[in-house]
Amino acid sequence: MTIRFVLCADDFAMTEGVSRSILELLALGKLSATGAMTNRPHWQRLAAELGSFSGKADLGLHLNLTCAAPLGPMQRVAPAGMLPRLGDLARAAATSATARAEIAGEIGRQLEAFEDALGRAPDFVDGHQHVHVLPGVRGAVLRAIQRRYPEGTVYLRDPADSARAIRQRGVAVGKALVIAGLAVGLRSQALRRGIPVNRGFSGVSPFDPERDFGADLRHFLIAPGAGHLVMCHPGHIDDELATLDPVIATRALEHTALAAFVPPPGFRIARFSELF
Repeated sequence: MTIRFVLCADDFAMTEGVSRSILELLALGKLSATGAMTNRPHWQRLAAELGSFSGKADLGLHLNLTCAAPLGPMQRVAPAGMLPRLGDLARAAATSATARAEIAGEIGRQLEAFEDALGRAPDFVDGHQHVHVLPGVRGAVLRAIQRRYPEGTVYLRDPADSARAIRQRGVAVGKALVIAGLAVGLRSQALRRGIPVNRGFSGVSPFDPERDFGADLRHFLIAPGAGHLVMCHPGHIDDELATLDPVIATRALEHTALAAFVPPPGFRIARFSELF
């Protein structure tokens, strides 16, 4: 029996180089999904190119609450006009009703930016640095999907997996366990609202340029879930990237490994709709 899995590149529109890498890999058939940062200025310019892959790959919103500028004013969360670091966002979302209201507004703006550019709903929603699972954020994400889209039409990434599967893969185990812990309860909350989720998740990386990402990619397919999703972070390095994100050197390595990637026997890269 063939095991199908989604292979999703994060961070489309973060920079020109990251976006070009993802477009190239989509054209090669090496990815089946990508999430877009619709608050980045590259989004409007590159959305049409990405849209040409509609129906061939899942195109979603990579909700961004921690990188660069929001699409609208957020006086509590981003008083200087720049989104906060992850820890600061988490604290604000957990402790401030004003922050939560601002976050809900920004979620709506980023969804609208996707819809306006592609003329349709996203296929899925996930979060940069997994912000969509945070207390004070996840509820707003769930409500936005439920309110805006027909039941079952937009899926949500669940970045959790079993501790046993994470340990079997042996890649960034501690980090993957922390993310899984943060996501506890997301699956059941989404399903109660009629929002589909993946079942099985991997791709958490130490972002170590000394590692063999091709080998890690094969390890990400150990103990796959029944609806497995693997995330990745390819990119061509450009000057802008260093000003925005700490993940730099490994992006080119991921691009090279993904361009050469052939799934092991019995596995196939697929869209989410093909998993179940």
